Amino acid sequence: MAKQQMWLDGRFINAEDAKVNVLTHSLQYGSGIFEGIRAYEAAGGTAIFRLKDHIKRFYRTASVYMMDIKYAPSTLEDATVSLVRRNNYGSSYIRPFAFYNSISIPPDVIGKKISVAIADIPFGKYFKDKNKGIKCALSPWQRISSSSTPPQAKASGNYINSILASTIAKKSGYDEAIMADSQGHVAEGPGENIFIVEDNVLITPSKASDILLGITRDSIIKIAENIGIEVEERGVHKEELYLCDEAFFTGTAAEVTPIVSIDSRRIGAGKPGPITTLLMNKYFEIVTGENKEFTNWLTFI
Repeated sequence: MAKQQMWLDGRFINAEDAKVNVLTHSLQYGSGIFEGIRAYEAAGGTAIFRLKDHIKRFYRTASVYMMDIKYAPSTLEDATVSLVRRNNYGSSYIRPFAFYNSISIPPDVIGKKISVAIADIPFGKYFKDKNKGIKCALSPWQRISSSSTPPQAKASGNYINSILASTIAKKSGYDEAIMADSQGHVAEGPGENIFIVEDNVLITPSKASDILLGITRDSIIKIAENIGIEVEERGVHKEELYLCDEAFFTGTAAEVTPIVSIDSRRIGAGKPGPITTLLMNKYFEIVTGENKEFTNWLTFI
């Protein structure tokens, strides 16, 4: 069996050979930035979903953190395509990652070497029972605020906040957490955006709620509008979670995952609702190349 390949600083290597010192700055301080991208087995071959949009956001995050990536976006796009072709997993998760590749005790990053890696690993369902729906709990931990750390930038260190919330929820018997912002409005999950349905209207927290502007979130909004579902981006009160007709998460890993209970309160009928199911099916049709309206979102290998 061929060994798993990675791309690191301009060359392809065996993943097992991608090593750094334990005192590397980004390992010590969470100062890396990353993206999460999916490749799917699709009609017409393996397809990467919204590759250009993910790479664009990667560079926007780099700009926020003043990281000077020495490669052009097109170089990372081409490297990703070549890496997926080399590994040939069919369905996989792709992780571009830029990090300060210097041994460092002080947190200062000025003059530190920046490396860029791209990993590609086989990947299936993020939530084991996603088609039946998952159980969530409101977290005691707030979502990070834009007044302290930019939540719209995908930085490694941001996810310590997510890990705290998710770990508590799972240790308490839930599948995932839901976090609120500093104003008490619903923000998102630890690694997912959230939507609810009220009276056939699709509602999701706006960027004012300190959310990551997810690419899957954007995809679902566009898909919903395309099929005539009304969409609202606004502040969402926590009690709306208990009273809504349907709820679901979106994300590169989570895709579209129904939420069937929150804080042990059943959502709707306690199973994936009709709008959630419709959007989940539409999304799957698109990522697997069966829906021709959105083929511009796919990069075929």
